[in-house]
This record gives sequence, structure tokens and C-alpha cells, in this order.
Amino acid sequence: MAWSPPDISTAHASATRRLHRVQKRYLEPIGITPAQSRLLRTVAFYDSPPRMADLAERLEVVPRAVTSLVDGLESSGCVRRAPDPTNRRVIRIELTETGRGVLRALRDARRSAAEDILAPLTAEQRDVLGGLLSALVGGPVDGVPDRRC
Repeated sequence: MAWSPPDISTAHASATRRLHRVQKRYLEPIGITPAQSRLLRTVAFYDSPPRMADLAERLEVVPRAVTSLVDGLESSGCVRRAPDPTNRRVIRIELTETGRGVLRALRDARRSAAEDILAPLTAEQRDVLGGLLSALVGGPVDGVPDRRC
């Protein structure tokens, strides 16, 4: 079968929705939403605690969205707001020990979700899919490299 771009796009959208449903099912026992999971992984990506503006830019969302996510993660003890030592007007977001534990659980949940999604594929098909996905995400989109986590 020859795949046309619209067919590929439709199949990709369906696979993405299925992946999100499966991941959500694995995240529920951890008590975290997919959006909170992404924010937590993004905070961990930085060498030093990021500013809220850094997170909003990296996640490509409005700052208000980051505030809501940080509020939820802070109330569960995964992150904390801390003043910037060099500029008292700036707030940094620090990962807590609880947050590090949640990140470990998230890695396991994401791995299990991926295994569920990829279960119908042979090892050779997984290798081909991995190579194709690497080719797609490795290049810039509209001339801009993908910098997200």
C-alpha cells in the first residue's frame, strides 16, 4: 500500500491519541496529569532551577499555564518555588526529593505505556519505526530546531 501524506497524517493522529490514552492510564496511579508530567520532566532538564518564563518558553505555552501546573505540582510536594539568589523579583522552580521520586515512577510508567503501544510490532518493525521517527524529529521545523524535552 502506498501511503499518501493525508493517510500518514491520519494514522499519526490516531496513534498519538492512543499513546496519550495509554500514558494517561499509567499516570493515574502516580497522581499526575500528562501536562504535569511534561512540566516535571522539563524542570529536571535544566542544570539549575529554571524561571517560570524559561518553562513557558520551553513548553511553548503561555506563562499562566505554567503557573497552574506549578501550583498543582507544588501542592503535591514535587516542586517548590524559591527566590532567585541574584534577583529577588525572580522566582525559580526547584525539583524536590518527592519530585525526583515521581520522575522515576514516570519513567517506568512511560516505558510500560510504550511497551503496550509497541506490542503488536516485531523487533524489526520497532527498529524501522524508531529510525523513521528519529529522521522526523531530528530536523528543524520551519528552520527552527526542536528544543523541547
